[in-house]
This record gives sequence, C-alpha cells and structure tokens, in this order.
Amino acid sequence: MGRLDGKVAVITAATSGMALATAKLFVEEGAYIFITGRRQKQLDDAVKAIGGNVTGVQGDAGNLADLDRLYDVVKREKGRIDVLFASAGYGEYAPIGEVTEEHFDKTFDLNVRGTLFTVQKALPLVVDGGSIIMNGSIASVKGFPAFGVYNASKAAIRSFARTWTVDLKARKIRVNVLSPGTIDTGIFDGLPNDAKETFVAMIPRGTIGRPEEIATAALFLASSDSSFVTGIELFVDGGVAQI
Repeated sequence: MGRLDGKVAVITAATSGMALATAKLFVEEGAYIFITGRRQKQLDDAVKAIGGNVTGVQGDAGNLADLDRLYDVVKREKGRIDVLFASAGYGEYAPIGEVTEEHFDKTFDLNVRGTLFTVQKALPLVVDGGSIIMNGSIASVKGFPAFGVYNASKAAIRSFARTWTVDLKARKIRVNVLSPGTIDTGIFDGLPNDAKETFVAMIPRGTIGRPEEIATAALFLASSDSSFVTGIELFVDGGVAQI
C-alpha cells in the first residue's frame, strides 16, 4: 500500500530534475498526478518517463490563463486536488548594481506572483485536509552574492507559508515550504572541477544532493506522515543553511 494511494496531486514545472523525480515517486506511492511544463516536447518526454497515472498539461506557471486551463483539466478529469506542489521557479545572476526592471519582474513574476496564483486558483479544488507544498530554497535565509532578487523571492515564499497556514486553518489545509540546497540537476555541467569542489566544500554532509532526496522529502510533506506539520520551511540541504 502506497502512502498516496487514491490521492490526486498537481506538480508544476515537473519536466526535469527535482520535480520530475517527485512526480515519479508520487505515482509509485499510488497517486494520480497532473504535471505542467512550458515546452510540449519536454512535457511529453516527462509523461513517458513517469509511465502511467499522469496527465501532462502544457503551460507556464507564471501565466494566469495557463493556470486556469490546468485547473479546468484537473476539475474535468478528477474533480479535486489532494496535494499541490508549486514547484516552478527561476533564478539568475545579477549583482545589485546590475539589477534591471526586466530581471526583477521576470524573477518575481514566476517565483512570487506565479506561486501565489498557482495556490489561489487551486483552492476551490483542494480538499479540506489537503497538503500544499511550495518550492523554496536555502536562498531564503542565505545571502548568496549577486542573487539578491532571487534570494528575496524565496524569502517571500517562506512568508506566504506562514500567512496561508493561518488563512487556511479552518479547512485544515497544511502549507509548507520545501527548500533544497545544492542538488545535482546538471547545474555543474560545464563548470571546471575546482568550481564544483568549492560548492561541495560548503556542504557539511560533504556531497551534493540528489533529486530523489528532494522527492522523498516532498513525499513526507504530501502524506499523512506529516499530518502535524504545517507552516514550516523544511531544508533539504546537507546542512548548509543550518550552520
């Protein structure tokens, strides 16, 4: 018996990396999932990789019309959401002196505005007692240089979880943030070994994380295993944000 047997889950931006690993695990644990992606080819490949009990809906989590279309499909096919994982996010290097309106708007439109409306528009379908997970980052508490706008956007996600936990108290909907550290999702591709070693040296565990390690943490927050857990930011980072 899986920990998500009979559950319906929605995972945005699940065509690769941590979110795709999470989608695969949710299905293995008994869920039916809806995933999104901006590019149809990547979305089709992800659906094929997951293998079953999945519907792919092409769209951008920062586009409100695309979100409406996503939830129309969910409502028509399943009629409810038990677990929502708002996973879509974006980050780009820009020191304070080089931040432009375009850079700010692009980051906040997806990470903050997109997350807000991903959750808000799902609420009519989310069952009482459901679980909402938002994709955070250790950047919410770490002052990584030249990532000030991204860092601030992830701090906003943390704030949302606190407020929405109270807002949704009467419906017993749990709201939590899952904040990864450095995860092996191809971020080191093309980097020299000494640069990679610098990142690894920051991690108390001594190794970078794997997408599957994020997936198991997401499963914990999605399932009844975390029934008394709400309003938290769960760091899955090998200890980086803890010391």
